[in-house]
Amino acid sequence: MDMEKLIARINELSRKNKEVGLAQEEIEERDELRRRYLDNFRRNFRQQMDSIKYVEDDDDMIKH
Repeated sequence: MDMEKLIARINELSRKNKEVGLAQEEIEERDELRRRYLDNFRRNFRQQMDSIKYVEDDDDMIKH
């Protein structure tokens, strides 16, 4: 399931929960979808953090 569909389904279940409540099966689906969303978010965030390159200050590069 791509992220847009995942988020849409999470939102759909959230709206239904506010309006009429969820059956146990839907609660379990919602929890699984949320877990998948957070896993994906963490993985993407980690990739972004890993791609950051650190540069130490170098006196030759600093202009006064």
